[in-house]
This record gives sequence, structure tokens and C-alpha cells, in this order.
Amino acid sequence: MEPCSCDTFVALPPATVGNRIIFGKNSDRLCDEVQEVVYFPAAVHDNPREHLQCTYIEIDQVPETYAVVLSRPAWLWGAEMGANEHGVCIGNEAVWGREEVCDEEALLGMDLVRLGLERADTAEKALNVIVDLLEKYGQGGNCSEGRMVFSYHNSFLIADRNEAWILETAGKYWAAEKVQEGVRNISNQLSITTKIDREHPDMRNYAKQKGWWDGKKEFDFAATYSYLDTAKMMISPGRYCEGYKLLNKHKGNITFETMMEILRDKPSGINMEGEFLTTASMVSILPQDSSIPCIHFFTGTPDPERSVFKPFIFVPNISQLLDTSSPTFELEDPVKKKPRFQFKPDRRHPLYQKHQQALEVIDKKEEKAKTLLDNMRKLEKELFKEMESILQNKHLDVDKIVNLFPQCAKDEIRIYKSNISP
Repeated sequence: MEPCSCDTFVALPPATVGNRIIFGKNSDRLCDEVQEVVYFPAAVHDNPREHLQCTYIEIDQVPETYAVVLSRPAWLWGAEMGANEHGVCIGNEAVWGREEVCDEEALLGMDLVRLGLERADTAEKALNVIVDLLEKYGQGGNCSEGRMVFSYHNSFLIADRNEAWILETAGKYWAAEKVQEGVRNISNQLSITTKIDREHPDMRNYAKQKGWWDGKKEFDFAATYSYLDTAKMMISPGRYCEGYKLLNKHKGNITFETMMEILRDKPSGINMEGEFLTTASMVSILPQDSSIPCIHFFTGTPDPERSVFKPFIFVPNISQLLDTSSPTFELEDPVKKKPRFQFKPDRRHPLYQKHQQALEVIDKKEEKAKTLLDNMRKLEKELFKEMESILQNKHLDVDKIVNLFPQCAKDEIRIYKSNISP
């Protein structure tokens, strides 16, 4: 099993039920890292000289940004995964290959996820945003909160109501593959082979100069820019192959609940345990009918098997997500002060704290564990039924939806509290 990982999935009609695109991702990070679920409203930026502070560097701001909901490691600016008000979803993966990783501070892949969501109203426009920023600012910097330097290149799965794009990078070079039907997944390896729908203009020349490609045989991005034998890629025992098998097993019948089952799968390694574990999960329903709202589920807690998927729907005047927002430390934050990462503050948000206390109960008391998990699943099933009703009837009670995610988090905390007490 790979030591560092993530898995991102998409299923499109006819692989899904009900003419919906289903997006899912497990974010696998260091086991003590807290991931928060946060919302940022749409905004207008009038000052043409305004700059935007990302995790490490400043970049030019744009005149308008869209509303976003993000699942992100609490110490950084960007996000591991998220969605915007136009139904665009993005998840990223760490990838390595022949092109050296840059330790210099630039944009993190996670910054690029958030920037793509804030600046694009379709999947392909998000791809354009990411590759333009990659060209202008580059990618690099420490991807973990600590003195251990952990850097990587990135691949992205970008989806909207109509299609999905796989974008894979090696330094500033990249290739993209359009996905219009069926299933596709990405893991911690380059996976675009000979089906390349868009690419960096110098990608092939650069590979030729480096001696990675002879310019004669058919160009295979993953084989050229990494060390993979792409002929064996689909039969290797890694998570990429396991994820592909799970998607194909359910092809034609994939629902949002199927996607959650895949994210909860432990034998495949997709639901990770150990030093690197699944710290948060996301599943989105993107109906192709634009009159039906997109629904985005987030856990905000580790191990989807022992977490509740809570729904979020974009409506005006969303309530702030206080129970899944970590404390802020402003200028005292060790990420913002140089030298960075001199100490590690407590970033646990209220839901995370209660979830961790509940896990201790699960691990120690078998009877209480069953009651707790039963109550969690009962809450989740009620939410699924409610969301399916919205999808079927196309009716939103906006007053209720404004507080949907915060209320679900409170209900989950209440379950934990009732089981934590002696």
C-alpha cells in the first residue's frame, strides 16, 4: 500500500442512475492533520491592483470570485477538494515522475484547486485557470505542516454537470483528458496515456530533449513523464487499479451511496489507515438537469467508515460552518511566520474534537460502539432520504437549506455527546 495517497473518482451516465454525474474523493494525509469544511461567499474585487495571499505566495486577484465550499487541511489557504456555486468540483492528487519536484515556495496543488473553483463556472474553464496559473507562478513548496519537507506535483479531477477532465502535471508541463461518459479515477500516479485532448505546447519537445521520448513512437504521457509501464497499469495491485475495479463493478448502477461505499472500502486501501489515513471525504451529486440543485456531502472528520456524510447545497445567505471551522491564529500562525512551522497549534474544530472522543469510545466499549454507529447511520440515512426527495421533486425549502450543513454537524455532535458521557 502506498505511504501517501488520495483517490478521486467520477462516474457519468450511462454508468450512473438518474442522469447524474457523481464525484467522490478521499483525502489521505498525515494522521494528526485536521481537515475543516469551510464556506466562502461570492465576492467582487474592485481594486485592479489587489493581490491575493495564497498559502505561500501572493498572486493577482480577479474582478469576481464564485462562492465555494471547501474541505481543506486547516493550516493552508487552498483545499484538497471542494465545489462551487456553478456545480464545478475539483480534487487533487500528489504525483511524482521524472521531472524534479521544486521545493521553492510557489502555488501548492491545493491552492490551484481553490483558485479553479473560485474563478471558473465550468470544468474546462477551471482547467484553463489552473494551467494558466501553473505557467505564470509554478507549483512548489512544503505540502505538510511541519519541518519535514514533503513536496509533489499534482493531478486533478475536475467535473461539472456535463463532463469531467483529468489534468496531470509534471512541473509546468501537463496533459489533459476529457471524460464524457462512463467512469474514471485518479490516484498517486500519472494515468493519462495516449488519449490526450489538450496539452502544454512544449510538452512533447521537452520530453524529446530530455531523451524520454524518441519522437517516433506514439506519445504516452504517463509512460514518458513517469516510470510506469502503462501496459501493466490496470493490473497492478495499487489503489488506482483497485479503484477502477470498484467503479466498474457497479457500472450502470452507480449512485451517491455507491460512491460512499467505495470511499469506505478498506480492503482496497482506498480508506486508508496508519500514519497516512483518510482525514476527510467528499461526494457530490451533479444532475445534468440544471433545474435540479447539486448536492455536496462532506465528512470533515477522519475515516469515512466511522463518519457521517453531511449535505451542503448552495443557496443565498448560507450560514457560516462554525462547527467544522478550525481556530484561526492570524499573524501568529506558524505557517505565515518565517522561518515557518516552528510550532504546531491545536487546529481541532468542534466536530473533530467530539468525533475523536467518540472514536475512543468505539475502540474501548463494544456495546456503546454499536449504538453510536447505529445512530450515525440512522442520521445519515434520514439525510439521504431527504436529499433524494429534493432531487426527485426539484423543490428546495431555502430557509431550511441555509442551515442544512451546520444543523447536520450539530446533530452529529449531539450523537457523539450522548455516547461519550460515562
